[in-house]
Amino acid sequence: MGATGAARTAEAAAAPGGWSAAGELPKATWLATNTAVLLGGGEVLLAGGEDARRNAFGEATVYDPAANTWTPTASLTTTRRLHTLTLLADGRVLAAGGVGGAFSLPPGELASAEIYDPATGTWTPTGSMRQARYFHSATPLPDGKVLVAGGTSIRSAESYRTLDSAELFDPDTGTWSETGPMTDVRTGHPAVPLGDGRVLVAGGTVIVTRDDGAGIAHCETYDPAAGTWTPTGNLVTPRIDARAVPLPDGTVLLTGGGQGIFQNWAYSPYSLSSTERYDPATGRWSAAEDMPWALSFHCAVPLPSGNVLVVGGTDSGCVDVGYREAFVYDPAARTWSVTEGLSTGRWDFAAVGLGDGRVLAAGGITFGPLATASGAALQLTATAEVFTP
Repeated sequence: MGATGAARTAEAAAAPGGWSAAGELPKATWLATNTAVLLGGGEVLLAGGEDARRNAFGEATVYDPAANTWTPTASLTTTRRLHTLTLLADGRVLAAGGVGGAFSLPPGELASAEIYDPATGTWTPTGSMRQARYFHSATPLPDGKVLVAGGTSIRSAESYRTLDSAELFDPDTGTWSETGPMTDVRTGHPAVPLGDGRVLVAGGTVIVTRDDGAGIAHCETYDPAAGTWTPTGNLVTPRIDARAVPLPDGTVLLTGGGQGIFQNWAYSPYSLSSTERYDPATGRWSAAEDMPWALSFHCAVPLPSGNVLVVGGTDSGCVDVGYREAFVYDPAARTWSVTEGLSTGRWDFAAVGLGDGRVLAAGGITFGPLATASGAALQLTATAEVFTP
């Protein structure tokens, strides 16, 4: 089971399913983190993001699967990119942190947060985090609170730091409180709630220069009852921009990403086709089946069948062209199948499972600077598509 930037030589089986057009967003967006949320009524909220010049914006829009249309809703009170959106237990949505305003060095990091009420279609500021952060994780807990962990913050005018701090948002009071810091600093990491109420954070990045980061293999779990973090098994391979999803048997699937570090005296700048599975009972990761193609900046979405849809992405060594590829993983059979690809290749886009079992993919980057005519900016898409298994 190798880590490779090339296509797998073996042919994968074909899986049923196809994509259909789902209208266009009001604005072409680069949705660099989790900025799509399935609302209680079945609609999808997208809010914030960045344009081709990396300027943050505040526009928000709602997708109606029944009508297959997008409708603008109230804008965020603060422009945000690299922030998180989290569905609260009462149906409202928390937007936390990120970077605001026009692109700048250092970036305009945010500690502020706000809440969207689907009943009124409005945003209301709430308590600010104790630490300004972006590219962090945000995970709802069984008691209704939200755990925010890690991320990036400003170290100086010309450098950044990776965070180990974590804090809890209480929607009943609209306030934040500190909780135990992580064992390791990390940013851009996936976080997955486990069946026993704990939260798993896996890998991620450590900032090493102003523009570079190294992938890490360290993982840990958060216990909400104790408010503490405990180291757990390391990844088989350090990963940047990997995606993690829970599986029906309680294990966790981690897919793709880039290595971003020397390992065993070898270095690969390309994306990984390898995958891993975490067993909470043993606290260990084990190599799983390779994807048919190596991917970074892709999306992975659980399907009602228990399978996982992996779609889109690009190669971390070039980040120039968005991929159309889509694969389905069967965790019981431990096999990958190829399904119909996107009409528009894209990476760093939003994807979310709909209430009827379909999957929405929206926005994203189609071409990086090296692949655009000007070579000076990203090329984004406003298109959206829906996958029917």
